[in-house]
Amino acid sequence: MGRNTRKRRMPLATKVTAGAAALALGGGGLVWANFYASAHEDGGHNRTKSRGAQVATINCPDVGQKLTKVPRKARRGVAKELALLDRQITDAYTRLAETRQAQAGDGSYVDNAILGPLKSKRTATLDRIGININRAGGKAPRDLGRFAQCQGVPVEQPGNDGGGQDQGDGGQDQGDGGQDNGQEQGNGGQAGNGPVADDFINIEDVQPNSRNLPNGLAANGDGGSTGTFTTDCGTNENALRNSDNVIAAPGVSNGAQHQHDYVGNQANNAFASDEDLAGGETTCRNQGDRSTYFWPVLRIQDGTQDIDQGQPGGGQDGNVGRIVAPTQAELKFVGNRTSDVVAMPRALRIITGDAKSFTNGLNNANTSWSCTGFEDRQVTDKYPICPEGSGVVRTTAFQSCWDGQNTDSANHRTHMDFVEADGTCSNGFQAIPQLQVRLVYDNIPAPRIENGQVVNPFALDSFPEQLHKPITDHNDFINFFDEDLMNEMVDCINSGQDCQ
Repeated sequence: MGRNTRKRRMPLATKVTAGAAALALGGGGLVWANFYASAHEDGGHNRTKSRGAQVATINCPDVGQKLTKVPRKARRGVAKELALLDRQITDAYTRLAETRQAQAGDGSYVDNAILGPLKSKRTATLDRIGININRAGGKAPRDLGRFAQCQGVPVEQPGNDGGGQDQGDGGQDQGDGGQDNGQEQGNGGQAGNGPVADDFINIEDVQPNSRNLPNGLAANGDGGSTGTFTTDCGTNENALRNSDNVIAAPGVSNGAQHQHDYVGNQANNAFASDEDLAGGETTCRNQGDRSTYFWPVLRIQDGTQDIDQGQPGGGQDGNVGRIVAPTQAELKFVGNRTSDVVAMPRALRIITGDAKSFTNGLNNANTSWSCTGFEDRQVTDKYPICPEGSGVVRTTAFQSCWDGQNTDSANHRTHMDFVEADGTCSNGFQAIPQLQVRLVYDNIPAPRIENGQVVNPFALDSFPEQLHKPITDHNDFINFFDEDLMNEMVDCINSGQDCQ
């Protein structure tokens, strides 16, 4: 596993409230925790639902994060196979969602008709990954096949003290004409794959300062590099979106299976080379910044559809509703509390957060949700319900320790790390300017919770089996500052100035 996962030093809360609980499932390593149980124990958010033992979603080992040694010549081929693994999970989840009636009459249906065939497909794909690695002169893990088996994640049952967040209701009530008498139906949401009412919390019910702020969002210390550099790249007024991910799935159309907003570089798609990006146009006010900044879109599930209703990454992948762009997108680079920072290398790639945190567990999760005027109250596994006049806020602080050599790594994580608790970089890593992204949405109406259901929810785009959980928020960056502007940034931060 990567440095970040091994050390578990994600910038989530390091102090879990007394009401928190965890649910662990073997094999795929699902770990779930409700970080704010004590903040709303009396609000009804923690009640488990009385359902049968149904399967809500599918949990498969995330092979990509486990492959830390892949020869460069094999990486593009391996990336295509990893994207195929994702597509296989999506197809299996779709079948899971479409066969509820058959599942209700056959307790072995999920294992025999869904998980069994999925394992067979994954086994063949994993074999090809091993062949790719070995042909390029690497050494594929001998036990890749152990990652083939997936599990059904059950709907949370009463009495298991899981903290109260549904893992998503897997079944539907059959009686009463399809009405569920106040219980959530299916997995919730306009497409039947989330979100559910328990994915939301009124921000005023969250205790102020109830968690540590993400790494670097607190004020810098007295030493080190205390300056800042802000770049203005707009809010995606061009509506540049696609469902690719040139970092995680280069050469794979719809490799993300969800739409991203892009600001900065306008050449970003699955097939863009470094040369394409270096020569791409940019929305940044300072034309020396051709970096690309991208994140999953937010949608309002108000019964409407967007232009990608029948398209990959949109309706075909369970992402429905009206896309809303941020009204503010603040991109700021800050220093290190204990040392100067060094320049980022050209084409440095950083992924922060984990699009599969709901099933992968929290090791790489990096989410921070709040509302304007309430940003001392941060939530990680809930979407905030903001009061009138307050906008939804997404805040992300990237890893800021670099190995000094690589612009990427096989699992896109091990070349980067978060700082230690004292602000230092460990194991010879070097401090680079830390990117902080703050997105504000003043255009999202507050959802309502009525009879246990959420009305007009908003949600992230996600892989469908992740049920649009807020914990899956993530952010991506590729550095294409020109050399002079990058050096200007470093000088500004190290000298304690605030520049833009």
